[in-house]
Amino acid sequence: MKKVAILMGSDSDLPIVEKGIAVLSDYGIPTEVHIYSAHRTPVEAAEFVSSAEERGFGVIIAAAGMAAHLAGAVAANTVLPVIGIPISSKNTGGVDALLSTVQMPSGIPVATVAIDGAANAAHLAAEILALSDPALSAAIKASRSASHDKVLEKNRAIEAKYNA
Repeated sequence: MKKVAILMGSDSDLPIVEKGIAVLSDYGIPTEVHIYSAHRTPVEAAEFVSSAEERGFGVIIAAAGMAAHLAGAVAANTVLPVIGIPISSKNTGGVDALLSTVQMPSGIPVATVAIDGAANAAHLAAEILALSDPALSAAIKASRSASHDKVLEKNRAIEAKYNA
């Protein structure tokens, strides 16, 4: 199975990123987590990303707040799918990071999830890897089915209480 790299611009992003790490772990997807800044460690970030495909990675998730250039810098140095997680900030709530992550030039795409949407970034990474991994695809389908059943169970409880 291909690995997923999770890069974050700062260790302050870790509480958000851990939600995605948990999802990938639940699916049994091998994951590496690193701190690389687009501004403070651009050489190291580029070196890691430019060799990621050869080292068995299939998707890269990049989480950053404020200027949030990490996902774009990552995408500029690889043809692997890149998923950006804009991280919320005190001053703007993460809208600045969202716009920085989603507004990419043609030919350098970054799939962007919601502000602080690490779990969905991990689900999307799993879906990308599942295109070539039937066992992972089956696990995702089972997870979706369980989620479906859980919602219908809650619906039945609400209906029984309020729709007599």
